[in-house]
Amino acid sequence: MPTSVPLTREAFEAQCAAASVALPYSEDCSILNTPIGVGGRTAPNRIAYQAMEGCDGTPDGLPDELTRRRYLRFAHGGPGIVWFEATAVLPEARANPRQLYIDEKNYTGFAALAEEIRETCMRENGYAPLIFMQLTHSGRYSKPEGKPAPWIAYNNPIFEGEHPIDASRIVTDEYLDRVGDKLAAAARLAEKAGFDGCDVKCCHRYLDSELLSAYTRPGRYGGSFENRTRLLRESVRGAIALCGSGFLVSTRVNIYDGFPYPYGFGVREGEGIVPDYAEAIRLVRGLAADGVVIADLTMGNPYFNPHVNRPFASGTYDPPEHPMAGVARMLTGIAEVAAAVPGMRVISSGLSYLGAVSPHVAAAAVEQGWFDFAGYGRETLAYPDCARDICREGGLDPKKVCLACGKCTEIMRTPGGTPGCPVRDRETYLPIYRRQVMGK
Repeated sequence: MPTSVPLTREAFEAQCAAASVALPYSEDCSILNTPIGVGGRTAPNRIAYQAMEGCDGTPDGLPDELTRRRYLRFAHGGPGIVWFEATAVLPEARANPRQLYIDEKNYTGFAALAEEIRETCMRENGYAPLIFMQLTHSGRYSKPEGKPAPWIAYNNPIFEGEHPIDASRIVTDEYLDRVGDKLAAAARLAEKAGFDGCDVKCCHRYLDSELLSAYTRPGRYGGSFENRTRLLRESVRGAIALCGSGFLVSTRVNIYDGFPYPYGFGVREGEGIVPDYAEAIRLVRGLAADGVVIADLTMGNPYFNPHVNRPFASGTYDPPEHPMAGVARMLTGIAEVAAAVPGMRVISSGLSYLGAVSPHVAAAAVEQGWFDFAGYGRETLAYPDCARDICREGGLDPKKVCLACGKCTEIMRTPGGTPGCPVRDRETYLPIYRRQVMGK
């Protein structure tokens, strides 16, 4: 496997050849520095900073000092969209004791940071980004007190192995009704806090995403396509009904899980893990009909198959494929779904592995209509000024890019870890890495 991300066009082409994939490339990245309409609003450029959870909020769910530092670094970097990290809508839905959490009592605490992001970006770059709040229920990954307290849609032997989660932790239809109400109500709170839009999170196998593959679940939230997508679509409709016409209700949604039927979305029964985007297309078309004008598309599960959703150069296991194969599946899969909803703005995922060639691939893909925004995740922790350099300098500095080494994730997987980049942001996060991961 490659030991580092491709930093030159030649290395990129060599890795594509090694993986037997073809991806576009453009020397000219200027299209990423063009504004684009999103509903009745305008994003000042085509670069979106993805939701990257810092696990560093206050115990009562508000942004803390590391949270604020991260978002002001993002604001200085000048993206067109800041996709604010996963924010729980119920206390038991938090993935860790320091995950952000929003309710009627604390929503005003988010307003100051949203305004500071705008002011900082305006001062440093001459424009303000669109800011979305990602609203979530962590489902089987809930740990509100720091120990597993899962809420699951159904038992899944791929994840649970020989120790199935007790059936009492399978959420009832009535509980899911409540989750839907809370997601919609939280959208209204995000609007009141000054966000431009919200994301009803339906990705990476958290609760709403897991329901997409609830083929064997009985009741109103399982079995048929209509039932499996009910929580997402009803939450979105509820949010649109509660919020003003200018507020952008969106979703970050898995179009493919990478697990076989009946445990994975985006596959066909009897065909293993071969992607089949038919249901994803049907879902995104339905969301567009409901009034969703922008969607952030992704794949995989960061806990069980991270090579699918964030291909890596080094990690805790040897992936079953070349990382470039994962990049290609992500980008071409998103392109296939996006082509089916030409009126919807689409954000890509999976670019960080490409390092310094990523804007060149993204620009070519945008030019060819694959998607509308280049979405960056891990890259933003390593290189928060990446959007500014793409827009002003026409590319990225190879000495600053994310190395796809997984150290940010290593921190996140430790109890109490607050992830960041210990390689590029050494002063702040190397001591955290040494303490949390190395025990020093």
